[in-house]
Amino acid sequence: MPALNAYTVLVLLVALERLAELRTARRNASWSARHGAVEHGRGHYPVMVALHTALLAGCLLETRLGHRPFLPALGLPMLALVLAAQALRWWCIAALGPRWNTRVIVVPALPLVTGGPYRWLRHPNYLAVVVEGAALPLVHSNWLTATGFTLLNLPLLATRLRCENAALAGSAPPPAQVPAPAAP
Repeated sequence: MPALNAYTVLVLLVALERLAELRTARRNASWSARHGAVEHGRGHYPVMVALHTALLAGCLLETRLGHRPFLPALGLPMLALVLAAQALRWWCIAALGPRWNTRVIVVPALPLVTGGPYRWLRHPNYLAVVVEGAALPLVHSNWLTATGFTLLNLPLLATRLRCENAALAGSAPPPAQVPAPAAP
């Protein structure tokens, strides 16, 4: 299979993965709603969807219109990063279970998840997004798409992190009260 066709298949597989994420997110949103969840940051969500859709379209368009070559020395390591990002994303989904979502939906009073990749990073899913956003285009030398997505994603990711951190801080259960020692 020529590199261009293989790359098109890769981008389409990532698009199918995104659809699987949205299906999971819808199911998890229903679970969250039944448990009193609150959604935060609705305003930035459509921008995020548009940017991630543009990433996939940009990968295909730049390859064809820019006549970008497949360079194995670049493309193969970037493919490995794309696969690692997918594995990390699904590890996050598994670790969060029904609490994972593409939106910022928080069930009040649930403790933060500290297992899986959350043992080491507060927001490992966003690491997967950053890596994939740079690596997927570079599998086929699409440096304009990689640069454009990364530059546009930075302020969006900063907004998302502020929103999510505030939502999580506002919903975390209070620390356990330790009784004061009795006076002698």
